[in-house]
Amino acid sequence: MYVGTLSFDLLLGDVHSLKEKRSVVRPIVAELQRKYAVSAAEVDHQGLHRRACIGLAVVSGDAEHLTDVLDRCERLVAARPEVELLSVRRRFHGEDDD
Repeated sequence: MYVGTLSFDLLLGDVHSLKEKRSVVRPIVAELQRKYAVSAAEVDHQGLHRRACIGLAVVSGDAEHLTDVLDRCERLVAARPEVELLSVRRRFHGEDDD
């Protein structure tokens, strides 16, 4: 079994309230969940209206498939014009981990 996680640190564009922030972040989370069957949520910076951190996790029996899904998720978020991707943190846990 392999587990992969990504966390995206995002700077939001023309957002002036937490309500506007939700209207940007929720569709990204929903699209990740719908397209790639990952668990995803906003995990940090909830009180800041121009920053967001989205985390996601994937479980797979195949390391190559897991890497492919994580790559696709990263490309999806990076391609969104309404956000600037500041950083991505990737973690990979395999069968050999203690």
